[in-house]
Amino acid sequence: MNQPYRYRIGGSLPGTAPCYVVRQADRDLYQTLTEGEFCYIFNARQMGKSSLRLRAMEQLQADGVTCATIDMTAIGSQEITAEQWYGGILLTLVSELRLADPITFLRDWWQPRSQIAPIKRLSDFIETVLLADTVGPIVIFIDEIDSVLSLKFPTDDFFALIRSCYEQRNVNPIYQRLTFALVGVATPSSLIADAKRTPFNIGKAIQLQGFRLDEVEALTAGLIQAEQPHAMMATILEWSGGQPF
Repeated sequence: MNQPYRYRIGGSLPGTAPCYVVRQADRDLYQTLTEGEFCYIFNARQMGKSSLRLRAMEQLQADGVTCATIDMTAIGSQEITAEQWYGGILLTLVSELRLADPITFLRDWWQPRSQIAPIKRLSDFIETVLLADTVGPIVIFIDEIDSVLSLKFPTDDFFALIRSCYEQRNVNPIYQRLTFALVGVATPSSLIADAKRTPFNIGKAIQLQGFRLDEVEALTAGLIQAEQPHAMMATILEWSGGQPF
């Protein structure tokens, strides 16, 4: 007996969901990250960015790529210090990549280095722990990156660190294993204005467009009981402008 077709309304979709619509952005993101290129997905909310990220992670992990996601909203942006913010990033990476017990690592590695600037500690962690204690390619997704705009301290150093990881590839091949993807609703210029330090002029923007009629067979399947499902779907796309949600 066939299971009834079910649409999902709101929230993110796994790439295996029957109603997931594969767009050009899916192919672009997967290819870009497979090639080890820094990229970013900046678009309005409810355009499918989180679903796009989840599907790319599933594909990459199936290829043997280690993936981690830093949700910037979970780290916090109100009444938080730079020390706490960078420490939160470290805790997330240690946990996501299963490098050690996060709290123990914070106590034994991060806190004893408190005389060193947080950005330098994070940089040292990437080289001497993250890349040293793992094998194979690593992709770090940084989601809700626009939350940094609410922080009460500058974050230019953070974006400069991402750029530095790519520049290090020329002198230290271990950095060729590390790739970043940023996701959010910001614009590059709102996140960092310094053209000499920004990573965005060396990265690729993934363009996320609305659904096209030739892409939505997965959705049209749910209208099979309609008299003219394709015509109905065309009308829906015209009315919604192809907006996913």
